[in-house]
Amino acid sequence: MADASPLRVALVHDWLTGMRGGERVLEALCRMFPGAPIHTLVHVRGSVSPLIESHPIHASVVNRLPGVGRRYRSLLPLYPAVIETLDLDDVDLVISTSHCAAKSVVRAGRARHLCYCHSPMRYAWDQFDAYFGPDRVGPWRSAAYRHAMAWLARWDRATADRVDCFVANSRHVAGRIARYYNRRASVLHPPVDTVFHTPGDSARDRYFLVVSALVPYKRLDVAIRAAARVGAPLRIVGTGPERDRLARLAGPDVTFLGSIDEVALREAYRRAIALVLPAEEDFGIAPVEAMACGTPVIAFARGGATESVTDDVTGLLVPEATPEAFADAMSRAEARSWDRAALQQAVAPFGAEHFDAGCRSIIQSLVPGAPC
Repeated sequence: MADASPLRVALVHDWLTGMRGGERVLEALCRMFPGAPIHTLVHVRGSVSPLIESHPIHASVVNRLPGVGRRYRSLLPLYPAVIETLDLDDVDLVISTSHCAAKSVVRAGRARHLCYCHSPMRYAWDQFDAYFGPDRVGPWRSAAYRHAMAWLARWDRATADRVDCFVANSRHVAGRIARYYNRRASVLHPPVDTVFHTPGDSARDRYFLVVSALVPYKRLDVAIRAAARVGAPLRIVGTGPERDRLARLAGPDVTFLGSIDEVALREAYRRAIALVLPAEEDFGIAPVEAMACGTPVIAFARGGATESVTDDVTGLLVPEATPEAFADAMSRAEARSWDRAALQQAVAPFGAEHFDAGCRSIIQSLVPGAPC
């Protein structure tokens, strides 16, 4: 879409604090709409790609709080009120990329709102215990959070009608949108750079790999314990509030790599025995990137991973998210050979061009005559 387009577009994203799957979608939208303003709750400068940073970024009043880049997750109770203060009056189309509050922005009556939904709020709906259960925050705080999250779930449902068109990143998330919002959603898998992510000529090393935000629902403790059972090194790429807790569980063969650049990540994919994914994912970009690099995926057999990983072909789907079950799958994955070229070919439907074409089609159905 060219700069001369008369369609005035604003992009809304929950927070800009690092490059994860949601930011890859935002990056694709930035390419489609050069110069479109980005509205967000929190912006940590330099934490996202140069392409995203090149757009005008308007952060909310929350961004002025000291240390907000470290504690933005703890400010969750503020976001329902703050998201409604974002100024979206002078636009024709709002595109929100949302897993928290972005989908609840208030737009002008003439504007249309397309929400690319990564997930309804996990902590307010079906994953409360993973974040705020008694074993995580204590019984009294858990009880207080339960009341707060019940209110937040009601707000989340009530504001779903602010969206004209929902697009889900997987069939799994489309089902959650139907269940919690009573809305239908198109399915458009997020884009993966299958040109950059390729098998290469790297030899395998004996380690398993995790690429994930270090947050409760990712169940990284399962991967750590499974690797210990197998006696294999585990490398973990990612940052998040669970870092210290996971480090206490980890033995000497677990390496926390933190954030690494794209070239280093690609090399980590290429050299690993397999990528390990113990969580019920909404979709999961990392598994597709790994397969594009010729590396199989060991994933929990629920959620979005079942839409990208074919059992016994591009990886192994594990029926139980337990250390024992994952250790068994890791042993089996290491013992067999995998066809790198076949793994790469399997992810062709997840390339960026498919996302771009699907997004243009959805926009044109929502805004007839939109110059896509």
